[in-house]
Amino acid sequence: MTDALPEMPAFPMARATGCPFDPSPELSRRLEDAPVSRVRLWDGSTPWMVTRHADVRALLADRRVSVDVAQPGFPHTNAVSKARDAHMKTLMQMDAPEHTAQRRLLTSDFTIKRMEALRPRIQRIVDDLIDEMLAGPNPVDLVEAFALPVPSLVICELLGAPYTARDLFQRVSRTLVMDEPDPQQAMAASEDLNACLEELVDKKNAEPGDDVFSRLAVEQYRTGAMSRREIATAGQLLLVAGHDTTATMIGLGTTALLTHPDQLSAVRAGGDPALVAGAVEELLRYLSITHTEARRVAREDLEVGGRLIREGEGIILVKGIANRDPSAFPDPDTLDVHRKARHHVASGFGAHQCLGQSLARVELQVVYGTLYGASPHWPWPYRWNS
Repeated sequence: MTDALPEMPAFPMARATGCPFDPSPELSRRLEDAPVSRVRLWDGSTPWMVTRHADVRALLADRRVSVDVAQPGFPHTNAVSKARDAHMKTLMQMDAPEHTAQRRLLTSDFTIKRMEALRPRIQRIVDDLIDEMLAGPNPVDLVEAFALPVPSLVICELLGAPYTARDLFQRVSRTLVMDEPDPQQAMAASEDLNACLEELVDKKNAEPGDDVFSRLAVEQYRTGAMSRREIATAGQLLLVAGHDTTATMIGLGTTALLTHPDQLSAVRAGGDPALVAGAVEELLRYLSITHTEARRVAREDLEVGGRLIREGEGIILVKGIANRDPSAFPDPDTLDVHRKARHHVASGFGAHQCLGQSLARVELQVVYGTLYGASPHWPWPYRWNS
C-alpha cells in the first residue's frame, strides 16, 4: 500500500537524487496511483497532469485538445515560454487547419527518403569531427567539439543558413529552454535571430540555392504567400529545434551508455544497422530528452483515465514518465538496446509529432554507430560540460 499522495504537488517535480536519468519519484508514484491528477504550476494555475503511456498517446492525437497558447487555461512552461508564445507563433502553437497548411509547406523537406539521402553527408561530418578530436587535445570537451557541431552543421546545410551564425542560434536556444531567465533577454535574443533570418530570406530570394530557405523565398516570399517575418519565424523554430535536442541526445546518450557498459558493448561490437537503430529508439525512450512536456488545453469536456477534464482546463502530457510506463515497456527503468521501443512518445505523436524526427534519427544512428568504434582506446578521456 502506497503512502497518500499530495493533493496538489508543484510541477515540475524534483528529479531522483541517485541516477540522473531516472524520473521524479513523485511522477513514478502518480503513474501508478494517480495517472490523471492536478498539479500546481509556477503561476499558480492547476492543470491536469496525464502520465500513462496509452492516455498520453491518445491525447496527443485527439482533436478535442488544443495547442493554442492564447487560451486562458493553457499551461505555460514558465514566464519565458509565455512571453515567447505571445510574441511569436510557430507550428507548435497552431491547431488545424492553420497547422495543417503550415506544416505541409515543410513536410517535403523532412521526408524519410530525403533524410536518408543525407546519410553520406552526415557520415562525412561525423568522421571529420572525430578525426579532429583524435588529433586534438586530450581530454576533449565532447559537447563543444562534437555533440553541438554535428547537428548544427547538418541543419545549417539543410536550411541554407550560414554556419557562422551558430553561436547566435545556440544562444537563442539556451535562453528559450532555461527555466528562469529574464523573459526580456530571451525575447531580445530571439529578435536578433529573426532579424538575421529575415536578411537571409532576402539573400536567398536574390540568389536561391538548393536549400529550404531558398525554396521558401522563391515559392512563398516572391508570391506574397508568406512574409519575410513568417519565414524567419519558421526558420528559427527549425534551427533551434534542429540542433538542441540532437546535441543533447549525443551527449547524454553517450553518458548513459558509458554507465551501462554491457549496452555500450552491444552497440559498439554489433556492427548491425538494425541494432544501432533500435538503440537510438531505446535511448530516446530512456532519456526522453525534452522535459517541458506536451502542453494542451481542452476544447470540450472529455474523460481521461476515469477523470473529467472540462473545456478550458489545461493538460500536461508527461512524455518522460509515459516512456517509463511498465504497461507499455516491461522493466522500463532498465536500459536495453535490444528492446523494441519505437512506440515511445519522445518525439510526440499525432499531428504535432516532431517534424524533424527522421533527421534526428539518421544523425543519431550515424553518431552512435561511428563514435564508439572510432578508436581502439575508446573511450578516450572526455571532459563534460556541466
